[in-house]
Amino acid sequence: MDKKRCEWVTDEPIYIKYHDEEWGNLERFQDDHFLFEMLTLEGAQAGLSWLTILKRRQAYREAFDDFDPKVVAAYSEEKERELVHNKGIIRNKRKIASTINNAKAFVNIQETFGSFHAYLWEFVGSKQIMNHWEEHADVPASTDLSKCLSKELRQRGFSFVGPVICYAYLQAIGIINDHTKKCYLADRKV
Repeated sequence: MDKKRCEWVTDEPIYIKYHDEEWGNLERFQDDHFLFEMLTLEGAQAGLSWLTILKRRQAYREAFDDFDPKVVAAYSEEKERELVHNKGIIRNKRKIASTINNAKAFVNIQETFGSFHAYLWEFVGSKQIMNHWEEHADVPASTDLSKCLSKELRQRGFSFVGPVICYAYLQAIGIINDHTKKCYLADRKV
């Protein structure tokens, strides 16, 4: 018998793997490189499909030094120009510049709070949010939490971190579990 998954999951193997192993899962939450990767990918996705980004994920990892924020923060203008010509990633100058700028802001948060995940945990009292939506249509695009995080990140110098991107980010990294009630992962706590 097939596992029931959230309605947004297509039959694309990369989507199934992402849904089953990552989305709404806190397993890698304490890995700041992963948190920077997902923040970058969510920003890159703006105006595009998530599938487009997932298919380019490995190229992003290669282009951005496995999402080491300290390395990316030190990128030169020459490196930035090189990235604009990298066919494996979305070659949007603003999104590439944003990634480099966000790396600098990310490192500042690490230095202030000890880690980026410690900073994020403060927004939710160190506890995963388990929603129990009936249907995918019930899942909001943003919430007060994502609006608050967006505002805070922008004040700290981040870009491409609007409330909708922040909500998708919180889902992606597992702070919010939005698997619908019909999904076999609805009650997964990791």
